[in-house]
Amino acid sequence: MSKLAPLLSKDIIKRVELLNTTLISDAMGCTGSMDYKIKPVAPGMKVAGTALTVSLRPGDNLFLHQAIYDGKEGYVLVADGKGHTANAYLGELMAGAAKAIGIEGIIIDGLVRDKETLSESEFPIFAKGFIPNGPLKDGPGELHKPISCGGVSVIPGDLIVGDDDGVVVVPRDKIEEILSKAEKKLDYEKKRLETISAYEKARIQGESEGNIEPPWLREQMKAYGL
Repeated sequence: MSKLAPLLSKDIIKRVELLNTTLISDAMGCTGSMDYKIKPVAPGMKVAGTALTVSLRPGDNLFLHQAIYDGKEGYVLVADGKGHTANAYLGELMAGAAKAIGIEGIIIDGLVRDKETLSESEFPIFAKGFIPNGPLKDGPGELHKPISCGGVSVIPGDLIVGDDDGVVVVPRDKIEEILSKAEKKLDYEKKRLETISAYEKARIQGESEGNIEPPWLREQMKAYGL
């Protein structure tokens, strides 16, 4: 089997855990997000880690099994299921094995099953939905190669981040640049929220003056004579 891509540093993951997918996507120019249908199987699930990739034949999970057993702590398994919607690619047993091995979570462009169990397991799984039909186990497939998942290119070793809003992919060679931009955006948003909150309190007390329009809005609207 091909070697796994090197793990991203713990420092990078710690920085990511202070952010969210919206900030990271904003830092990439409002790009990088997988198809909007790929969501966590239960609210509140979050995942961050190094991409471990697998490409599947539609409706077949043979290579997904192998990808799980190739994995280990720090990796997020990302599976190109080709958006197939007639069969589930995994359920309780495979999710349990992935969790036991230490995989951080699974992202799949396709469906899963055993919704009740998966939703209660706290093991992060992101998919397009659920169906009872099980998969075939014949192959073929590809492991540890560049894939497309949810319309986004994923290369082994990329940064994968998922939360309630969806999943974003950060190319490995752009991680430092993107995280720095996202951290600056986070600082801006914190200050902006403080300004908004202070204005609201003053308004309720009948003391508000001026407005809270952001400076960038005024600049942009000048082009339209407003």
